[in-house]
Amino acid sequence: MEGLEVQADIGFHDFEIGTPQRLMISVEVWLDSADLPSNDDPNRAWNYDFLRTEIQEIAAARRYNLQETLAKVIFDRVAAFRGIRALRLRLSKPDVYPDAHGVGVEIASFAGLWP
Repeated sequence: MEGLEVQADIGFHDFEIGTPQRLMISVEVWLDSADLPSNDDPNRAWNYDFLRTEIQEIAAARRYNLQETLAKVIFDRVAAFRGIRALRLRLSKPDVYPDAHGVGVEIASFAGLWP
């Protein structure tokens, strides 16, 4: 899932507290080949709706001081999904600086560009 836009009460500066900010969240998952469906059964499909809903609910559940904290909560939740072999999560605030696309953090369950 790339560039999911959510709102979150995040930040530790006085002007950020209580003022939800726009966040962009991208999640890359590598599925375990042993868990891939052996047929074309839609019931065995990766559930993007569930992934999207979980991320939105986590972002709205409470206020966060740090992007790192929110990223870790989302990462841990997604990592618990069925069939995940590896995971990378990117989270950024796109509205911090007018001359930057965003400021954020990335967490991956592996080193390098891909597992």
